[in-house]
Amino acid sequence: MTKKVGYLGPEGTFTEAAAKAVMPDSDRYSYSTIPACMAATAEKDIDIAVVPLENAIEGSVNMTLDYLIHKHDLPIIGEITVPIEQHLMVHPAREKDWENISDLYSHPQAIAQCDEFINTKLPNVKVYYTNSTSSAAKDISEHPGINGAAIANYLAAEKYGLKIVKQNIHDYDNNHTRFVLLSNKDSKVSLEDKKQKNGKTTLMITLPSDYSGALHQVLSAFAWRKLNLTKIESRPMKTGIGNYFFIIDVDQEMDEVLIPGVIAEVEALGCGVRILGSYPCFLSHDIKEGKPVPK
Repeated sequence: MTKKVGYLGPEGTFTEAAAKAVMPDSDRYSYSTIPACMAATAEKDIDIAVVPLENAIEGSVNMTLDYLIHKHDLPIIGEITVPIEQHLMVHPAREKDWENISDLYSHPQAIAQCDEFINTKLPNVKVYYTNSTSSAAKDISEHPGINGAAIANYLAAEKYGLKIVKQNIHDYDNNHTRFVLLSNKDSKVSLEDKKQKNGKTTLMITLPSDYSGALHQVLSAFAWRKLNLTKIESRPMKTGIGNYFFIIDVDQEMDEVLIPGVIAEVEALGCGVRILGSYPCFLSHDIKEGKPVPK
């Protein structure tokens, strides 16, 4: 049965490219916000949500993390990392006069990723934040009277008939975004060639409030088992200042001995442990092709 996959839309976003790359034969549905996409999965309107989790330049997408932790219990079943190339695009009528634009539209993370270009080349523009880079491109396309430009990818420029006037305006070349696939618990999904991909396990750990040195002992539980951690991040529990939980990425999928041993040892310290997912990871070198390759 063809899976229903939701993504942060409209058409032409990096998220749609990620969804197409990892599940090319799915039926895809766009949502205007990350929470709306995740809620549709939780309510079983769709089988899988593809949402951004982390950018190499700007760090974690806090909205995704917060809704994953506090709002919805959606297991992570896969990850795809996509190279991000941000371009400045305008309505064709403004192609020759783009340096005189007064307004700039894009997603907050895209704006942040292009900070140096904006401050150097467009220091006087007024910035307007949108729900996605593609929605910014759509707005420029549908309102030719706006003296503005959008920051988005080539897919958005192609989709909405815009002219790219400056390519690759992001501040750093090694700009990638991790997207995760979130599944409702009734949906059985098997990604192709799972055994040929590297895997990852993501845990949420809360520390006991009255245990000095608990974080050190938690990390030691991974270290002596020689489990490599690719990420550890603290996030507020939203119960008061100073109350945090930790998101930890382990560089392998769940096994029968090592990770269960860590969980048992950490719980024995009085910590809370929640498995957010154990999943294969993909890397898309070329989102034009839409073909994931082993990471």
